[in-house]
Amino acid sequence: MSPSRWSWPCAVVVLLAAASELFAQGRLPHIGYVFPGGGERGKTIDVIVGGENIKEVTDAYISGGGIKTRIVKWYRPMTQGEYVGLSMKIQNTLEELEKVRGKGKVTWEEARKVAGVTDEQLKEMEIYRKREADPKRQPNPQIAEELTVQIEIAQDAKLGDRELRLIHPNAMSNPLYFYVGQYPETREQEPNDVTPDQSAHVQLPMVINGQIMPGDVDRFWFEAKKGTKLVAACAARGLIPYLADAVPGWFQAVLHLYDDQGNEVAFADSLGFLHDPVLYYEVPKDGVYTIEIHDSIYRGREDFVYRISIGEIPYVTGLFPLGGRAGQPVTVELKGWNLPVKTLNLEPSFYRGGAGIRPDILEQNNIFCNRVGFIVDTLREEFETEPNDTPDKAQEVSVPLVINGRIDKPGDIDYFKFSGLGSIVAEVYARRMYSPLDSVVRLTDENGKVVAYDDDYEDRAWPLITHHADSRLLTTTKGAHYVSIGDAQGRGGPDYAYRLYIRPPRPDFDLRVTPSSVTARAGTCVPITVHALRKDGFNDDIALELVNPPPGFSLGGAWVPGGQEKVRLTLSVPPEPAKEPFLLQMHGYATVQGRRLLRPAFPADEMTQAFILQHIVPTKDWAVFVTGSAPGKPPCTFVDAGVRIPVDGVGQARFMVADGIDSNNLRFELSEPPKGITLDTPQPVGLTRGLIVPVKCDPDKVKPGAKGNLLFVVSQETSYVSREDKKLMTARSVYGLLPAVPYEVVAGKKTRPMAKER
Repeated sequence: MSPSRWSWPCAVVVLLAAASELFAQGRLPHIGYVFPGGGERGKTIDVIVGGENIKEVTDAYISGGGIKTRIVKWYRPMTQGEYVGLSMKIQNTLEELEKVRGKGKVTWEEARKVAGVTDEQLKEMEIYRKREADPKRQPNPQIAEELTVQIEIAQDAKLGDRELRLIHPNAMSNPLYFYVGQYPETREQEPNDVTPDQSAHVQLPMVINGQIMPGDVDRFWFEAKKGTKLVAACAARGLIPYLADAVPGWFQAVLHLYDDQGNEVAFADSLGFLHDPVLYYEVPKDGVYTIEIHDSIYRGREDFVYRISIGEIPYVTGLFPLGGRAGQPVTVELKGWNLPVKTLNLEPSFYRGGAGIRPDILEQNNIFCNRVGFIVDTLREEFETEPNDTPDKAQEVSVPLVINGRIDKPGDIDYFKFSGLGSIVAEVYARRMYSPLDSVVRLTDENGKVVAYDDDYEDRAWPLITHHADSRLLTTTKGAHYVSIGDAQGRGGPDYAYRLYIRPPRPDFDLRVTPSSVTARAGTCVPITVHALRKDGFNDDIALELVNPPPGFSLGGAWVPGGQEKVRLTLSVPPEPAKEPFLLQMHGYATVQGRRLLRPAFPADEMTQAFILQHIVPTKDWAVFVTGSAPGKPPCTFVDAGVRIPVDGVGQARFMVADGIDSNNLRFELSEPPKGITLDTPQPVGLTRGLIVPVKCDPDKVKPGAKGNLLFVVSQETSYVSREDKKLMTARSVYGLLPAVPYEVVAGKKTRPMAKER
């Protein structure tokens, strides 16, 4: 409902809303890059955080423990308005002085000093002129401000990727990755475009931190001995997954390696289908070598940040099998360079309570490798056995199962024979596990007739994959059939591993909760969104709940209605503020075919790629920052389990008004109302504390069966006579959101409220 339903001669609006509402319309602190993007444990470093609205930031929060932070200083380059203002100030002073002394008798420097323009301001003016004169510069207000943060990393801090957030007195920023490493670190020193900066001598192993500016090429030199198995692994997209205003939509780094004669001896612009390059080179002779990095099309900006880990360091490029059955021991073969072991004995377990991908870091003898993924499931597992390259040599299997195999040579096709009755799914996991396989799957009958075929299947749960090359088909079978898998481009080799699922449909779902950084005023509730990624025809309701939350946290409208891919709900927070964010967890559950499915809701953020494409990108932590003082008890509370809205009538949202509140003064509107649903004037219930808010729907826009949540914004209006001009004034105090209320549109003209469960 629009606030314009009530009119008043004059109004005073007092906002009591949550902190996130107070920082609406882009005023939340936002960070676009962290440089350097990590540090060595046991060291204290200064990092630059580039962003917007970060001047008042008081602290930085880095997840995972073992790290202390301190804000050092804030900086923002001079704006055009500031530059013009100072220039005019100097010019006006010059003209005034010349009126007294005569034209040409006053120097610009003298006028500058008389005008009170400081040396620091003069320096900033020069920086501004140089920036404006650079034709390649790409200004972005979202990273115009800089905050220097001192980061102290404990010697025993856990290695790997963390998340850094900035803390404002009333808000918290989005997260960016910050890596804790095990090797010494350095950072680039310009100029190093034509020849390596001589002070940037790299002593292997080392992590090099840098930024690429427009047209920039960074070079670093190091000495290497004959026989060194050199690995140079770059993290660029691994630091910032997407750039909203760039094409391609990330920093696409390229690595070159040169010998002491200037000959290129190695090159990398990726690792398979991972966009960040990884370079491997066996050094043939002692000498000085140069590593070079630039963007693939020579773009650049402050947020083109990179980390190059270089040396004889371990790096896992692949593994086999790509997954295993929960609780069943499996020996995993490792592929890569400088690995401390060639195999790993695992007993797979679920990650955060659900089947799926475990993000693991290999650790052996205190040597840490890069993060890899490993699928954990409950289905029976088998390994592909050769020869199975033709239908008459097909490997016979019984479904349901998972087959672990390889397309081990170019042109190889693996065949599997099974007997089934009813619906069957054949799905490949390969590219999602960073296998180079571009799978193609065919289902044929005993006569060789193709019954179903699939090449590429887009899985929205994997937003960072740019080529969804895994296959998935769903069809109906009766009797004996063959499933074949090969590479769509005819390639193959020991790296071309896959997991082939042959099974009946398993209705299921994945969950994401956005945003991953939530700011709420103490004692209030804030809106959040849960996204449901439904699988194999699952269309039922999903119930949501917090996992062992601290006291004071609760969900309102805790469900994803059947058939819907997302829903807005509310998170209520404790009445007391906290110094650090709370790290919460949520899961969802549903009963499907007699199975109770419990799935974690992973935190995520909505990111834009290349101006237009939207992705729901998972993060590590769901951080909730509770700040400010509680506004007091809400003026009213909802009394039912939800609202039923008759399509040809009016539904009732029933509230109980708090003591001391005049129900006639309460006003309600909907935050982001569902299409076709509106509110009417509240109606007090006789002499009781009850209040009914009529809820109507437009039958042309809403049909029976529509479900969701209603987010009520409540405010109070009081009238008084102005002392100055004796005019009637109206003061409006906006309390903010109430806990979300589920609704359902039903047929007919009348209905009964949803009763709460006892």
